[in-house]
Amino acid sequence: MQTDVMEDYLKVIYRLEREEGAPVGTSAIADALDVTAPTATRMLEKLADEELIEREKYSGVELTEHGRRIALETVRHHRLLEAYLVEHLDYEWGEVHDEAERLEHHISESFEERIADLLGHPPVDPHGEPIPGVDLEPPADADTRPLSSCESGERIVVATVRDRDEETLQYLADSGIVPGRKVTVTDVTPVDVYVLEHEEGTQHLSAAVAESVYVETPAEESDAVPEEVPGL
Repeated sequence: MQTDVMEDYLKVIYRLEREEGAPVGTSAIADALDVTAPTATRMLEKLADEELIEREKYSGVELTEHGRRIALETVRHHRLLEAYLVEHLDYEWGEVHDEAERLEHHISESFEERIADLLGHPPVDPHGEPIPGVDLEPPADADTRPLSSCESGERIVVATVRDRDEETLQYLADSGIVPGRKVTVTDVTPVDVYVLEHEEGTQHLSAAVAESVYVETPAEESDAVPEEVPGL
C-alpha cells in the first residue's frame, strides 16, 4: 500500500510529465519536493520496486499506468478539496493549497464523491487547474502559455495560476488577475514589467509573477490578429 510520501512523489512526477514531458529527471523531482537528490533517489527506487514508475538510470522516470492512476486520484482529491474550501468554508485561494496537501491523502472515495456532488462536479479548481474526472483519465492538455510570452496589444484570458505562494496569490486576487478574467496587455516595459488593463483597472506584474500566470486567447479572437492598443 502506498504511503502519503509516495503519493506526493507520484503527484509531482505526474505534474512534471505534463509540464516538461517524460522522462522526468531526479533533480527536477528533488527540487519540486525540496529534498536532496539522494533522498529522491531512494524513494524513486522504492516506487520502481512497487511498479509505480519505470526508471532508467541516467535517463529519468515515467509513471506506469498504475502509478498514473494513483497520481490522478491524489490530484483529484487535492483540487476538489481546494474548491470546497473556497466555496463552502470561506478560505482565500492563497490559503487552500497547504490545507489540501494535508487532507488529500486521508479522504475516502465516498467523501470525495460527496464533495464533487455538492460542488456540481467543477471542471477546474480555484486556480484554474483541471480536476481529473472520476474515471481518472488525464485531462486534455489546455492550449495555454505563460503571460510572460505575451506582447503589447494582445487580448487574453487568464486560464490558470501555478504559483502557490500565499502573498503572490493574494496580490493577484487583489489585482483582479484571476482565472476567467479578460485582460489586455497594454505594455511590456524594458525591465519586463507587464502592464495590464481589465474591467477593474490597470495592474502591473513583474516578470517572475507573469511566468506563473497562464493565459489563452479569447474564443472570439482565436483566429484574429491582435489589434494595436490605442495610445501605444
